[in-house]
Amino acid sequence: MRTKEGLLEMSSHAAEVAGGERFEFGENWSRFLSTLDDGRIARAVESLREMLEVPDLDGKSFLDIGSGSGLFSLAARRLGARVHSLDYDPRSVACTTELRRRYFDGDARWTVEEGSALDEAYIRSLGRFDVVYSWGVLHHTGQMWRGLANAALPVAEGGRLFVAIYNDTGSQSERWKWIKKTYNRLPRPLRSPFALAVMAPEEGKALLRSLVRLRPSEYAARWTRYDQNRGMSRWHDIIDWVGGHPYEVARPEEIFEFYKSRGFTLTKLKCGGVGLGCNEFVFVKGAA
Repeated sequence: MRTKEGLLEMSSHAAEVAGGERFEFGENWSRFLSTLDDGRIARAVESLREMLEVPDLDGKSFLDIGSGSGLFSLAARRLGARVHSLDYDPRSVACTTELRRRYFDGDARWTVEEGSALDEAYIRSLGRFDVVYSWGVLHHTGQMWRGLANAALPVAEGGRLFVAIYNDTGSQSERWKWIKKTYNRLPRPLRSPFALAVMAPEEGKALLRSLVRLRPSEYAARWTRYDQNRGMSRWHDIIDWVGGHPYEVARPEEIFEFYKSRGFTLTKLKCGGVGLGCNEFVFVKGAA
């Protein structure tokens, strides 16, 4: 059951979007669904297997905090888990519901609902899960540390917590916070051109490097083979990145110490060379 606090937070979503304080992740994900195919789904499944270091999730429960497009809820369900998906953005909930309809229509082992990662009472009400997953979500809540603390609550003893959080690069991160705020305050017709303009220098440098090496295919692969990265789409990830506000960051050691103090042990880490991107962490609750 959703608490009064949760309902108040849920109703604030439209106001935050209208005020230019929140990116409409669900709108972006709804466009991504048109690009989704079996290949992307298979790569999402493999990325879960790799990070969780399991062949499948048969007999396990999986909580997806901030399900977005629903791709990784779908991946977990295909691995055999009982899945509970939640998101603060109603259109993200609609995307996840659509994937459930397409691939597991009427399945009682996959629940989808609106819910806030910041509502502690609501998160506690969900019970315990073998895997709690929140990839690239909690730094967009506006209260990242509260969200990180809440994500630990439903992890069962011996269960895994898989989170991905933007890397703190100091002044560079501060500059991107300004860019993201600016994107969300622009009129809608100007947002895509703004995103292109912001990303043009990086794309230009990447193209130039590939031409200097006489390997133009390297640059082309940034677009044509991007779905090798967790089954995602480069253009939709660019829009997600440029517009993704609220925006918070953390150093890897901060995340490690935060969960260590809560009785979690780090079992897998991806943080090398991510730049402004996400550091990925898998913790086990209560592991020695």
